[in-house]
Amino acid sequence: MLCLLWMMSCGSQKNKDLEIPVTEVRQGTFYIDLYEEGDVQSTQSRIVSSPDISWRYGNNLKIATLIEDGSAVEEGDTLMTFDATEVRKAIVDAQQRLELSYAELEKMKAQHENSLEGQISDFEVSKISLEITRLNLESAQYEADITRQEIQLSLEQAEISLQQAEEQIENTRRTQKEERYQKELSIHQSEKELQDANSTLEKLVVKAPSAGIVMIRTNYSTQAKYQEGESVWSGQQMIELPNLRELKVNLKVNEVDISKVKKGLKVMIRPDAFADSTYWGEVQMVANLAVNKSNNSKIKVFPVEVLITSPVNQDLTKDPELMPGLTVSCRIIVDEIPDQIFIPQTALFQENGKDVVYVKTASGFRTKEVELGQRNTDYVIVKSGLKAKEQLALMYPYPRTEEAKNEKEAAE
Repeated sequence: MLCLLWMMSCGSQKNKDLEIPVTEVRQGTFYIDLYEEGDVQSTQSRIVSSPDISWRYGNNLKIATLIEDGSAVEEGDTLMTFDATEVRKAIVDAQQRLELSYAELEKMKAQHENSLEGQISDFEVSKISLEITRLNLESAQYEADITRQEIQLSLEQAEISLQQAEEQIENTRRTQKEERYQKELSIHQSEKELQDANSTLEKLVVKAPSAGIVMIRTNYSTQAKYQEGESVWSGQQMIELPNLRELKVNLKVNEVDISKVKKGLKVMIRPDAFADSTYWGEVQMVANLAVNKSNNSKIKVFPVEVLITSPVNQDLTKDPELMPGLTVSCRIIVDEIPDQIFIPQTALFQENGKDVVYVKTASGFRTKEVELGQRNTDYVIVKSGLKAKEQLALMYPYPRTEEAKNEKEAAE
């Protein structure tokens, strides 16, 4: 009977031990770290804006089609198109004006030619009349003085008429030249307007300047990403095309911790959406000046940039888990201390103002005081009191009763 009770007691003790979660004392390199959240960005991005067009086609542009956010594109792929109604109308109007101007120019040339031919004909008649009068004067040398004077007067009048006819031809030519210039100038203007309208029509189809992943920007008028059917101004930034071959993480470190962060520190990076994926990076830039954490906050933070350096020799453009805009958790390795004994902070307890752990033994758990060293977010160095691979309780291993107190004292 006593044997049976002893076996039941041992079984009860083992069941209680099994209920207590334990962890193992570790030995190795201890990392002093700092955890921050950030977002992935490309080190080089191309910004694609709505086309810059003339005011004559309207005050704004209506989005006709817009590529899906997050799409992978190659150089030359269509990103978005805009309503071309006003531009096509301008093309038709310019073509009609141009055709009319060409017809008017041809008509003008014909009229000028006819007018000039008549004046040239009159000039030739005046020239012949002058020659005849000159001959009459030469043959009238034996005529009476009054006759010679009449012929001389006719000669002078013929010379004046010839000179006037010549001047009229020159004036007509100058006038016709100016009229043709004005009409040709009008034609050139219409041609320029037609060329501009055709060029604008091409601009309304916006294509990717380089390969990348489409990131549609926020329309600050709606506080949402741009959508088809919305109207935008010319030159408005609408799409970002990041170069995925080199990515970085933008962090904001508070004033208390910024002194720990130095250029060149290693950083472990984990996307929040893919917790099993791990990347490595290096602190590339630490800002010298603090900024407000947000527009509505007076909390000061320091911008920090981390260049993603691994997976080594892996093309990040083919990695579906690491994309610009993703939120990531970053573990900045501030310092590395080799060959240390350390434990999870959850295995550390306080008794009478002293740091203690509960070491698992064959008969239960034994309380042991420890001397602590530096801490990081999850672990703490144990300078003395423990050795590697010892098992520690992660919760108080004794029931909170007088019986438990006796059990604890017996175990010690």
